[in-house]
Amino acid sequence: MSGGGIRFDHVSVAYDGNTVLDALDLTVEPGEVMALLGPSGSGKTTALRAVAGFVRPASGRVFLGERDVTGLPPHRRGIGMVVQQYALFPHLRVEENVAFGLRARRVPRAETRDRVAEALDMTGMGAYARRHPRELSGGQQQRVAIARALAIRPGVLLLDEPLSALDAQLRSGMLAELARLHRELPDVSILYVTHDQVEALTLADRIAVMDQARLQACGTPQQLYRAPDNAFTASFVGNANLLPVTVRTDGALLGETELKLDTQGAAPGATATLCLRPHLVGLGDGPGPNRLTGTVGEIQWRGATHRLYVDVDVAGHRVMADVRELRDPPAHGDEVTLHFAPDDAVLLPAGVGAGEERR
Repeated sequence: MSGGGIRFDHVSVAYDGNTVLDALDLTVEPGEVMALLGPSGSGKTTALRAVAGFVRPASGRVFLGERDVTGLPPHRRGIGMVVQQYALFPHLRVEENVAFGLRARRVPRAETRDRVAEALDMTGMGAYARRHPRELSGGQQQRVAIARALAIRPGVLLLDEPLSALDAQLRSGMLAELARLHRELPDVSILYVTHDQVEALTLADRIAVMDQARLQACGTPQQLYRAPDNAFTASFVGNANLLPVTVRTDGALLGETELKLDTQGAAPGATATLCLRPHLVGLGDGPGPNRLTGTVGEIQWRGATHRLYVDVDVAGHRVMADVRELRDPPAHGDEVTLHFAPDDAVLLPAGVGAGEERR
């Protein structure tokens, strides 16, 4: 398998005059897993289809390595692709499904047999070669689809919501398998389209966050989670409390409550958005200078944690707090105090309103 990476050079796509991908500039390095993360209609699948050759950009160029493939048909791009519906041929056995792309490329019979065996072993499906798709579980069918994509030894692998049709337990197992495959195929560049933040955070070397046809941010999972560029990225990569504040010299004002935090050079008097991750909000007085008091509006038991939704006393904002499972949790309507450390808050440009939770 030979890599080379993917490069979008100011790529735009439009349907009937409506722009669905707007001037995308993005590079996937050789051997890198890049997740395209965003809500429905954000442009992420369109970007993947532009790489595959299923849509033609209205402007811009698509490169695989040094090759400009913008005008090439899909079968000449040497790309492996896996979609959420598996797209297996029901009348063909597993080994015949995996061999399909090789036979289309007129690979010699003996080499085809070896590559099919290799791909099935790599995906843990070697024992199922003689079965038909109807005899397999959903997770097994998806493994066969991945084996088929790998059998052609692509330099680029495109994954379009590959786990969305699986239940939670199967999805967790397939995430582990995809992570293992990435380790075993260090030269293959992977573009992974998903709306699931857990998949992106688990698998990706970097995440490109899409919204309204445009790239909003790109970075490592840690960068986007701990220091997001904007309110949309903060709300989509993990859960976030996003609270409108007024910047002060040594902190910020949330309503009438003074908060101590790093204002990162923001001008005093400016409006901004305070980003605070729920797991960094503690229950009770706690150490440090920052406290918010309010009323419990909702409480959810999540196994190892309780999530509290607290309507704080300033400007009617609701704050999420994820705390370790409580033996005696507060009830709806109880008054509580929340606390957080100055270093755990990030100041962003003014954006999405307080308490908005996006997935």
